[in-house]
Amino acid sequence: MPDFVYLLENRLSADQRNALSQLRAAARDAGSILFLTGDAVRDLTSGHAVRDLELAIHGNALKLKKPLEKMGGKVWGEEEATRSLYLCFPGTVRVDLVSTHAVEYPKPGKPVYRFASIQEDLRRRDFTVNSMAISLNEGSYGLLMDPLNGAADVEARILRLVSNYGFIEDPSLMIRAIRYRARLSWEMDARTQARYDNAKTEGTIEFLSTHARSQELEQIGHEEEGLKVLRALEAEGWMKVLFPAWTSAKADEAKLTALHDLAVELLVQGVHPDMSAAQMQLLTAKMQSKDLSALKKALLRPGFVSEWNELDRQASGFAKVLLSKQNAKPSASYKLFMSYDPEAILWLGFTSKDKAVQERFNQFLKVWPEFRQRIPYLLMQEMRITPELPSYSEVVQKIFLQLIDGHLTTPEQMRAFLESFSPPAPPPQVTIKRTRARRSEARVKEPAFEEESEAEEGMAAEEDLEPIGADDEELDMVLPKGALAVDIEDEEEGEDEDDLEGEEEKAAGAGKKRGAAPAAETKGQKASAGKGAKPQTAKVETARVTPAANAKSLPAAAPKTAAAKPAVAPMKAAPVVAQKAAAAKPAVAPTKAKPAAPKPRTVPTKKPTPIAAKTAKGSKPAAKPKPAAKAIAKIAAKPTGKLKPSRPHAKPAKKAHAKPSKPAARVSKKR
Repeated sequence: MPDFVYLLENRLSADQRNALSQLRAAARDAGSILFLTGDAVRDLTSGHAVRDLELAIHGNALKLKKPLEKMGGKVWGEEEATRSLYLCFPGTVRVDLVSTHAVEYPKPGKPVYRFASIQEDLRRRDFTVNSMAISLNEGSYGLLMDPLNGAADVEARILRLVSNYGFIEDPSLMIRAIRYRARLSWEMDARTQARYDNAKTEGTIEFLSTHARSQELEQIGHEEEGLKVLRALEAEGWMKVLFPAWTSAKADEAKLTALHDLAVELLVQGVHPDMSAAQMQLLTAKMQSKDLSALKKALLRPGFVSEWNELDRQASGFAKVLLSKQNAKPSASYKLFMSYDPEAILWLGFTSKDKAVQERFNQFLKVWPEFRQRIPYLLMQEMRITPELPSYSEVVQKIFLQLIDGHLTTPEQMRAFLESFSPPAPPPQVTIKRTRARRSEARVKEPAFEEESEAEEGMAAEEDLEPIGADDEELDMVLPKGALAVDIEDEEEGEDEDDLEGEEEKAAGAGKKRGAAPAAETKGQKASAGKGAKPQTAKVETARVTPAANAKSLPAAAPKTAAAKPAVAPMKAAPVVAQKAAAAKPAVAPTKAKPAAPKPRTVPTKKPTPIAAKTAKGSKPAAKPKPAAKAIAKIAAKPTGKLKPSRPHAKPAKKAHAKPSKPAARVSKKR
């Protein structure tokens, strides 16, 4: 179901909304409740144009006559039997204000009224599509009341009788059904069509009341296509009952078409005329004056007849004002067109043969609208004059009036005119940017934090491994793959154990020297860099290499520094083995080895970053960090001396302990 609050606010014209607000205020002051009913609710729901407003009020509608006249409404007629007022508000908004009532028919065409609630009022109506109401009261505004499910019939586009005896009790419903079918192109449902045919055959139309005849005659003139409805009623034979002298032959069809075209052009420019009076004039253009007078007397609303009679007078009054000197300026003429009585404008434009009047109409309808294309919307956007501004429409209208008067011909004039309407520029957006130094400082801190956490993890891992007993098989699991490959190749080649012992002694002496004097290490690094060694990343994960070595012997401090440097030691067999031993986690030496100093536990430093920074101060920054273990494995994999490159699939590490006679050599190889 549609949102009826939205429909009331957007589907009705401004004049219709104004009329509704005045009627609501009058009903509220009188202590009554008000409902929108009938054709207006049906047209809102179905999407058709809303022409007339029918309202039902609890109480006596006639008591609101004087308050409504003070609000600007004109009383076109009233009916005592149903306590109804026929009103016209500014903008030619026709309103039928009817008291809620129920009706009974003791005889066909003889209604008896009694005042009742809105529910009973909806059940006494003609068709289900007209038996809906929308509340206009506070607290329930926009609420739909549909006791007979008329919304379903609106969706199905069918006409269904409320009462099974509707065509017999009120014969005017047969005329109304044909009028709705011609206007809306809706058909009667099967049962309603059968009852229509039976009532027509039985001749119940002869019981048509005078009030119903007057109402149906006037409704022909209020139809949007009156000639089409007139021909439909004439085809069914109902015009002979309503008014025999009025037929489609009495109408001027060519002029009716021209009138409709002019009305559409005025609608495009924002003028909304009511065509009813002008259309009635053309529908009866060929009727004799005697019959025309009788027809006017038979109509329901005397106010409508007065408007019909005053068409020529209103048109001549508009012509005088339009051609006056004060309206000679194009902008003044345009304002006059937009504010004068729309019906007088329509009739003057249709009937006038004055060239000056025709020229003004031509300018209003065809020439002046082209100036709207010259409105500088881009310049307005640049000057912050956007549709979001409350005065945007007013500014656009002022520019249009200046353009049709011949002003604002250059961009400079346009900019100067718009300057007074341009709102102040918004303050510049403040963006807070962090300095480059702070950002680089933050980047340095992040790796340092990672290295600290890795060092703490390594220290914790060392404490967990100490109580285990330093088993060779368990320690072999953490040795680098490169070291294992070198050990296996050494074993396969059958190197002499004496040579290995000598290499171990040389490596131990070199390690002590590097631990005692870092300057000597720096010289060795420069020498290795001069020989073309590949640089290694300065930032390494020292926590994974040094904790175990620091825990066993003091010389392990030197390999830690060496792992952080990008330089590689010279390619000799003995230093390679020494570096392997310093980088990997060494196994515990057997008791037969040389007596060593007490095992002091060296607590690893929690901030290894400054050491790495000092050692890498003289070297170039590395591109990407690599783990130290991988770098040492890479060095070990290169052929040095008698060693051969490691095979891709090494044999198990247990074979390295096949000869227990030389425990010191085995330990150095594991390292």
